Amino acid sequence: MRKLTFLLLFALMLTVVKAQTEDEKQLRAIYDMALTKGKAYDWLNYLSNQIGGRLSGSVQAQHAVEYTKAQMDSLGLDRVWLQPVMVPKWVRGTAEFAYFETSPGLTTNVPVCALGGSVATPDGGLKAELIEVQGLEELKELGEEKIKGKIVFYNRPMDPKQISTFNAYGGCVDQRYSGAAEAGKYGAVGVIVRSMNLRLDDYPHTGSMSYGDTPVENRVPAAAISTKGAELLSATLKLNPAIKFYFNQTCKVYPDVQSYNVIGEIKGSVYPNEIMVVGGHLDSWDLGDGSHDDGAGVVQSMDVLRLIKASGYKPKRTIRAVLFMNEENGLRGGNKYAEVAKQKGENHVLALESDAGGFTPRGFSFDTDDANFEQIQSWEKLFKPYLIHLFEKGGSGADIGPLKEDAIVLAGLRPDSQRYFDHHHAENDTFEHVNKRELELGAATMTSLIYLMDKYGPIKPKKIKG
Repeated sequence: MRKLTFLLLFALMLTVVKAQTEDEKQLRAIYDMALTKGKAYDWLNYLSNQIGGRLSGSVQAQHAVEYTKAQMDSLGLDRVWLQPVMVPKWVRGTAEFAYFETSPGLTTNVPVCALGGSVATPDGGLKAELIEVQGLEELKELGEEKIKGKIVFYNRPMDPKQISTFNAYGGCVDQRYSGAAEAGKYGAVGVIVRSMNLRLDDYPHTGSMSYGDTPVENRVPAAAISTKGAELLSATLKLNPAIKFYFNQTCKVYPDVQSYNVIGEIKGSVYPNEIMVVGGHLDSWDLGDGSHDDGAGVVQSMDVLRLIKASGYKPKRTIRAVLFMNEENGLRGGNKYAEVAKQKGENHVLALESDAGGFTPRGFSFDTDDANFEQIQSWEKLFKPYLIHLFEKGGSGADIGPLKEDAIVLAGLRPDSQRYFDHHHAENDTFEHVNKRELELGAATMTSLIYLMDKYGPIKPKKIKG
């Protein structure tokens, strides 16, 4: 009996070792292909330099839809299609202009840009006195008496003590998103918001904002000011509280227009009805060309399908790349994809998103149960030769969030974040700031996780008998 038990354990150990060796070889093949024959960088070059910024509803966004569909068609996938989705159309208009006036005729120009979704200033621009605050909570303390008729200057910076720059971003982005709606309640005539950027530079960073239920006629214009501009403005305001600020922007909101999510898939050979999604968002802001946010995630997701096919691996489950439209100012693409999936009764078992830039990959964060997370943690040693060490529970991605339910594993690629907000939503989010090797490492890392999740499958939750 002891001998039989020993033989069984020995056989099991050999099976585990053999599986680990196979997985090591498969990951090595994936990384080798990505680093020597990758397509992500070439695709991004075209997307960024030939098409440019891809704001939802724009001609450039439509060109991006057509281009990425054509590229996925060329990969010989089992199916490629467009999923219609209605998206908002906001147009920036002519270049914004701003200055502050310390005395009549004595002005200093500062870099600003309209926040996405903002209304325009009155014809000829808006000039008023300023009041500086560190956040939304200060508005209540000041009250209408001190705010009415003025431009509110939100100047709470990202916290440099936060090692995770996304935590620093989360700590102050509320003033950008809700600042205009809240300031308008106290009679403010406009809003200027410090850019979400840890670096001091002259690039204003745009981003989405919301007026909530504020009637259209009561909405006030909102713009971002560069971090250097904010520092200068704040210092000057302390010396001379009576200075006036002027800005002019001609942005406009148009009726919704039709756009598309771009989808391609490899059909599963064993469990075709179990769907694994990998994706990024195809739209971007219009100031740069959207290379990091989120051209990188788009081309990495496309390359996952190409690398799976090129490696010769036959997936058991259906692997689907989804290029979501309208993450930046509406999340319409992510919501539409989840809505259609629910209508069709599709069974999504994994969704992986890349929307944190094309920098060096460090690992993943997972929104899942303990059983699946423990299985995923057991794969850490396979990733360590590629310096991928981060496996933690946390958020995943905005576009895959609407798919969330108990049975799905949601994951987000986590690149090094230290430089991300230097470029986020700004004019310098451009192709030359993406490193080819880092981008390719990210594509290989995503492909490797997809391979392991497909081979071993997610752990399904146990049904509790009632």
